[in-house]
Amino acid sequence: MASGDFCSPGEGMEILQQVCSKQLPPCNLSKEDLLQNPYFSKLLLNLSQHVDESGLSLTLAKEQAQAWKEVRLHKTTWLRSEILHRVIQELLVDYYVKMQDTNVTSEDKKFHETLEQRLLVTELMRLLGPSQEREIPPLLGMEKADLLELMPLSEDFVWMRARLQQEIEEQLKKKCFTLLCYYDPNSDADSETVKAAKVWKLAEVLVGEQQQCQDAKSQQKEQMLLLEKKSATYSQVYQGMGQPLSFILSPGALLGKPKIPDLRFFLLYSCPLLPPSGAQVLLRCLTLLQRLLQEHRLKTQSELDRINAQYLEVKCSAMILKLRMEELKILSDTYTVEKVEVHRLIRDRLEGAIHLQEQDMEKSRQVLNSYEVLGEEFDRLVKEYTVLKQATENKRWALLEFNKAYR
Repeated sequence: MASGDFCSPGEGMEILQQVCSKQLPPCNLSKEDLLQNPYFSKLLLNLSQHVDESGLSLTLAKEQAQAWKEVRLHKTTWLRSEILHRVIQELLVDYYVKMQDTNVTSEDKKFHETLEQRLLVTELMRLLGPSQEREIPPLLGMEKADLLELMPLSEDFVWMRARLQQEIEEQLKKKCFTLLCYYDPNSDADSETVKAAKVWKLAEVLVGEQQQCQDAKSQQKEQMLLLEKKSATYSQVYQGMGQPLSFILSPGALLGKPKIPDLRFFLLYSCPLLPPSGAQVLLRCLTLLQRLLQEHRLKTQSELDRINAQYLEVKCSAMILKLRMEELKILSDTYTVEKVEVHRLIRDRLEGAIHLQEQDMEKSRQVLNSYEVLGEEFDRLVKEYTVLKQATENKRWALLEFNKAYR
């Protein structure tokens, strides 16, 4: 291979290193590695012209982009139909809840019954599947012709569809305003016109914020790679001290915890080639670093931990108060003044009935106690009375039968 087939020392190394770090993330090569392997550098440079940043070939990346575009199109279509279906279901649920509390008009009743009937028949027709020949018998032996008989009247359906559009628009508008108020609580006091204008731009704002988050993640990733490179460089510099830089500059090492060698050991025994003046300067620098760590880093960390603990405590208290407020709001919405009055009336009646039952039970208990005072003699009289009463009933029945026979 000719000498021009690969990059010469220093020729395009910066570009090739950027290509290896962006388009070929696993090939985290340094400039020395690229200089020592020129043919491999040429291979990577040629390979980068046929792949994208994710490592896919350009043809496959184009096909993948087209496939993802079709997927997003089908997903958007499905989401539209799913949103309409859920909105219709919420309309029916709200209708049944409202029907339990208040009386609904005949038009509302007709509208919701027609809508529910049409929705159920449509779902059943979808469950039956296509009408072509099938080996599997249809569900419950039903055909689409059977379901078409359950369809509402055409004029009712036309009337329902005209009103349904207005109901869906109103429901979607409420949901959009709720989402806007969740994103921007200050918008709750705005008028509907201002809210509609903000909702119209909300999608663009969210897309912009999402793009900012992605850019921030990319910058963070690049900074992490740069930090790893710097850490590797610093570790190579401090290898002569016998321990990595993370160990030497750790809080435990600087604070002199037990079972951690003294810094002087690394200075005197791991760096024997340093002159005495250089060792003394390095020792003073490490001592100063240790003092700065003790006075600033640890004190600041303890203060920061205390502030974080106070913040979490206040946040927990606020969350508890918010939950209590929601609980009271639910109770207030559930038990209105009219319902409380009805419950109070029901309670008074039940307490009166309980009081009467207690009085009857007390009287019965007194009568039973008076009977128990009589002892065995009373038991004998009760048994004799029972026998006489049964004999009287039998004779009365016999007399009735005798009179019927001789009439």
